[in-house]
Amino acid sequence: MEMVCIACPNGCRLNIEKNEDGTLLVTGNKCPKGIVFANEEILAPKRSVCTTVRTTYKKLPVVPVRTDGEIPKEKIFDFVEETKKIVLDRPYAFQESVIENLFGLGINVVCSVDMNRLVGE
Repeated sequence: MEMVCIACPNGCRLNIEKNEDGTLLVTGNKCPKGIVFANEEILAPKRSVCTTVRTTYKKLPVVPVRTDGEIPKEKIFDFVEETKKIVLDRPYAFQESVIENLFGLGINVVCSVDMNRLVGE
């Protein structure tokens, strides 16, 4: 398998082979970050995720939110379902937590805008 490493500006072309014991043999990396990147991406991929949540404000019916860290890729659809349940009924500050400790992962969902500035309160 081949992939391009995005862990640093080198953009190394990584070659990955899976050993019989399940470990990965990674070659083509110019720095140790390539090995870490390949292992995480193949064995336990994670992503930062952005979406929107509803509000009670007519001037601002939805606001953007994002995870403040990476969540397991298999949890993305669960994350989206959780955010569909949320309706913000007060102004949130930029980076204020909307959901704390998402799925017990230690990752928060934070507001990506300063609602106070946008709703004029």
